[in-house]
Amino acid sequence: MFPANFIVTTRVDCNCKAGSKKRALERVGELLATAAPNLSQEEIFEQLLERERLGSTGLGHGVALPHARLKGIEQACGVLVRLESGIDYDAIDGQPVDLLFGLLVPHDATQEHLQLLAKLASLFSKESFRDQLRKVKDCDEAMTLIQQADG
Repeated sequence: MFPANFIVTTRVDCNCKAGSKKRALERVGELLATAAPNLSQEEIFEQLLERERLGSTGLGHGVALPHARLKGIEQACGVLVRLESGIDYDAIDGQPVDLLFGLLVPHDATQEHLQLLAKLASLFSKESFRDQLRKVKDCDEAMTLIQQADG
């Protein structure tokens, strides 16, 4: 199970028009900042970019899991961004990315970070889950789908 309030409807964007990796990460940072009042959108965006410099978080099948560990947050939080069209993300399979699940965890929460990444990777490895997410009409439907998958 995801931690309480890990993802909420206000941190889901099902109609993002970002046309580049940078713009998509900016949107992820913007949404994550709503869950981390001690951090600015710019700080979060910079940490997401720093992580991408180590290697792309594009998993394949149109999915990316941008993530960072940061001081200044108390608990893990996540966001979902569905792009209107796929973007070049340097994913391992070379395919465009249209689903991004952003993740922030407290700096010292190494084990929790790895567990959440593993859970998300497992969830997004399911073709049926990805297909359903791509078809939802709005953020409420996306949240329902995530909660059912987590349940």
